[in-house]
Amino acid sequence: MEHSTCFHCGLDATLSNITYDDKPFCCNGCKTVYEIFSVNDLTCYYDLQQAPGATPKDIEGKYNFLENPKILDKLLEFNDESVQIVSLYIPHIHCSSCIWILENLNKLNAAINSSIVNFGKKTVRVTYNYKLLTAKELVTLLSSIGYEPFISLDDYSIGKKQTNRSLIYKLGIAGFAFGNVMFLSFPEYFDLFSNKTGTGEFWLEQYKHLFRWLMFAFSLPVVFYSSQDYFISAYKGLRSKILNIDVPIALGVVVLFLRSTLEIAFDIGSGFFDSLTGLIFFLLLGKFFQQKTYAFLSFERDYKSYFPIGITKITDVGSESAIQVYDIKKGDRLLIRNEELIPVDCVLIKGSARIDYSFVTGESKTVSKQSGDKLFAGGKQLDGSIEVDALKSVEQSYLTQLWSNEVFKTDKQAAFTNLTNRISKHFTIAILSIACIATTFWLFTDNSKALNVFTSVLIIACPCAIALAAPFTFGNILRILGKKKFYLKNASVIEQLSKIDTIIFDKTGTITANKESTINYEGIELSLEEAALLKSTLRGSNHPLSRSLYNLLSEHNIVPLDTYEESIGKGIEAQYNNQQIKVGSGDFVGCTTETSTLNTTVHISTNKHYKGKFTFYNAYRKGLSQLFNTLNKEYDLAIISGDNEGEKTNLTKLLPTKTKLLFNQKPEDKLEYIKHHQGEGANVMMVGDGLNDAGALAQSNVGIAISENVNVFSPACDAILDASKFNQIYNYINVSKSAIKIIKWSFVLSFIYNVIGLCFAVTGQLSPVVAAILMPLSSISIVVFTTITTNLLGRKLN
Repeated sequence: MEHSTCFHCGLDATLSNITYDDKPFCCNGCKTVYEIFSVNDLTCYYDLQQAPGATPKDIEGKYNFLENPKILDKLLEFNDESVQIVSLYIPHIHCSSCIWILENLNKLNAAINSSIVNFGKKTVRVTYNYKLLTAKELVTLLSSIGYEPFISLDDYSIGKKQTNRSLIYKLGIAGFAFGNVMFLSFPEYFDLFSNKTGTGEFWLEQYKHLFRWLMFAFSLPVVFYSSQDYFISAYKGLRSKILNIDVPIALGVVVLFLRSTLEIAFDIGSGFFDSLTGLIFFLLLGKFFQQKTYAFLSFERDYKSYFPIGITKITDVGSESAIQVYDIKKGDRLLIRNEELIPVDCVLIKGSARIDYSFVTGESKTVSKQSGDKLFAGGKQLDGSIEVDALKSVEQSYLTQLWSNEVFKTDKQAAFTNLTNRISKHFTIAILSIACIATTFWLFTDNSKALNVFTSVLIIACPCAIALAAPFTFGNILRILGKKKFYLKNASVIEQLSKIDTIIFDKTGTITANKESTINYEGIELSLEEAALLKSTLRGSNHPLSRSLYNLLSEHNIVPLDTYEESIGKGIEAQYNNQQIKVGSGDFVGCTTETSTLNTTVHISTNKHYKGKFTFYNAYRKGLSQLFNTLNKEYDLAIISGDNEGEKTNLTKLLPTKTKLLFNQKPEDKLEYIKHHQGEGANVMMVGDGLNDAGALAQSNVGIAISENVNVFSPACDAILDASKFNQIYNYINVSKSAIKIIKWSFVLSFIYNVIGLCFAVTGQLSPVVAAILMPLSSISIVVFTTITTNLLGRKLN
């Protein structure tokens, strides 16, 4: 009978006699999955990797608990209108085919809007219409195609899995076996099995075979259990026609084991069981250390975030104070202004809510909410200010997840990630070639060294150190900059930041300090009702001028607005009872008289009657002139403002002569200006307030939003900078450049290490067990080097 493997999962399909479309399958489940993919035109799933699937299991009735609303509410990240979002832990995710099919679930069921895979965490985040597809049906669909989720009911949390201790068990067994094999090898080391030395009656020739077979027995669990990850990885790589780094390691283990077994079977020698068990023990020890170190950095990255964004808390006496979002506690009364992000799940208490959940779902449709309705974290308020009560504290990791949502990712590729992948891809071929050539040479020169040379070459040369250089460097830099109140979206921003040659600044709220500005009013005195309406209108806006003016005005009773509309770049219009007010530019409020001024102005009209204007005398941020003079030596600088040219004279005196100054620019003008420079080959960094500059921030190579205790949390920006650290921008850019230099030096050190190691290995001066010790040490040395150097960089920052 001809042997055949299942086309879907790769298991033996010889005895099943199940074929479909001239392809063998091990069971009807695999055949059904193939049929599903075939009908939905998803068969290119099999082009990415041969037999990538898993045999689907019968799960009838297993997930009935997902019909329980209380349990489901705990599982869901988001549940509003017709949209639900859930993150599911999928243990079977293992290759590019898995990612491809899981991110194309919408082709299997139209009710699924999107699905995004996190390969490292083995999770898929699914957004779907629950009116057309229930959570139970979604899980059943995933299980039917071989991707059954793991759902823990211990605390109703998706993806909460038991700690994987397999590496610890494998390391323990390898260490136990290595110690015993070394002990049993002592007679061999001292030649005590031979009676030539006359060292006593115990070490007799008759015990030689017993000791050797005991060493063989101790090596079995090491080879077939402790080292199985290397074999599995190598097999999957070869099956996918890829030579990954585990191929030479697995080959070295096989050669050592077979050679050692043959030696003791035919009584040729004692074999290399000590080297074999020691090799695997030290490889696993190195892997354990790397995992622990990386987990530590990931912990600091994910859970010790330093978002320099704030929210307004309303106290029991009605006063308002700005607090950091991670200081929010359950039960806190919060003020959410127009265009502000809702940082935590909450209940609407006061105001008219029109929420944009595109930050969470990727869909721009807005939903209206009434008092008593639940609002979810990640929504953005679009209809004036509202008051809410927090249902729980903020999870910074969730905000990080929202910010890094694939929906908002642009094509800003990480060059070092690609470089690392290219190096690892070709490295194995080169090492196998060197090993074969060196072994062939020694077979004809001194065949006793051939095996040691072959194994040592395979083990000593490893691109692990190269692969670790970029993630460890960038991970530590992200953490350090976060502590300095400069929070980057991801590691690729560091690379982009190091390439910047043009920097563009917004003016109001970016280079000006709102808290230090002075404001004068000229015009008809406002009545108490008009002043209260003005205060209430400004309360709902996040524009820097609105915030400054709101803080200046005396206390008034806040009135609930009937209508509120903010036109970006123009102004605000609101109404309460029969009172209507407009706040903004002269054209917006209907000012017909000449109101030219050399300063920034905000005009007021009530019930279509012009009342007057507030004139702002800007105070620029501390260190602005020094910062621009320093940046001017290396970068092209420009300031683009939506205000008039009133500040041009002051800015000309403050800033370097080459600084370009553009005024009366609309948001779309800023975007086009950046696009024009990029078309000429410039790498542009845009620094803005994150509100009116969203388009420009998204278009730029690096978009930085300045935050001044205001919760403007835009997905368009690549970084958030606390306003108090504005004068440190040059230093932050230099840190990113230094990080790239550290990675390059790590590559050089790794290359030197590999060259030196290979020189000793091919000349037969390096045993496999020493190579096994040196290989993880090289990785450890790179981790230590990058950690120390990046920490030294951090100390130079204020």
